[in-house]
Amino acid sequence: MLYTLSVNGQVHRVEDDGETPLLWVLRDTLKLTGTKYGCGIAQCGACTVHIDDVPTRSCTLSLDAASSARITTIEAVEGADVRALQEAWVALDVPQCGFCQSGQVMSAIALLRTVESPTDRDIDLAMSGNICRCATYNRIRAAIHKAALKLGTPT
Repeated sequence: MLYTLSVNGQVHRVEDDGETPLLWVLRDTLKLTGTKYGCGIAQCGACTVHIDDVPTRSCTLSLDAASSARITTIEAVEGADVRALQEAWVALDVPQCGFCQSGQVMSAIALLRTVESPTDRDIDLAMSGNICRCATYNRIRAAIHKAALKLGTPT
């Protein structure tokens, strides 16, 4: 079946089975490989994208369900919040293997866009379900705090 998807501000026509997970459409059909496959059951967060500005696991979301949404992947996020997160991620040496980072960043962006002054609890709740195999959770939390401070929101 033919689907029309809005991905990163561009309209794409995709012919595929409606039950195909959005993750595979993004990676295999649209060649947007920043979104990673981790578990396939929406438990690790590596496949996180924004669906209408809400962080969503793309490995279990069907093409049919995503076809009416505005989809944003790691390749297209931008803004002061994104730059602040990138700088904090680098300054605090957050990634080790880096595999989970696109999902971590997509969840952190959504948090900073919805919570003015995130507390440790806000961060922990927003980032829950994003698994880091290298266990850099403390650095991730510190980087989110650092980005929030740069954006002028005390934490």
